[in-house]
Amino acid sequence: MALKMNTREVDGIAVVGLDGRVVLGDESNALREQVKKMLAAGKKKIVLDMSNVSYIDSAGLGTLVAAHHSARTQGASLKLSNLGKKFQEILQVTKLLTVFDVYPSESAAISSFGH
Repeated sequence: MALKMNTREVDGIAVVGLDGRVVLGDESNALREQVKKMLAAGKKKIVLDMSNVSYIDSAGLGTLVAAHHSARTQGASLKLSNLGKKFQEILQVTKLLTVFDVYPSESAAISSFGH
């Protein structure tokens, strides 16, 4: 199943709703390209809504880390919202929860930018 991405803007913040699996191959590449495109377009505030992500593998995690890193180096910030219980546990075990800004809901992530 391909990863679907629904991008919209809320109060000047780019929100990307991910739907499907974030795994090695086309899905990870598509996510990487999407983030790259948004950064190139000058988007500095990005929220990835993970509520419909059914599965993520190590390559998917690597893609998220890389996206987070490239956002940072370009003065942007990338935040995650609506992690499922399983995904939250994976981030805890891998200590990646300390890397990402994680919020329980999309609205919490959006308001964390404090505009």
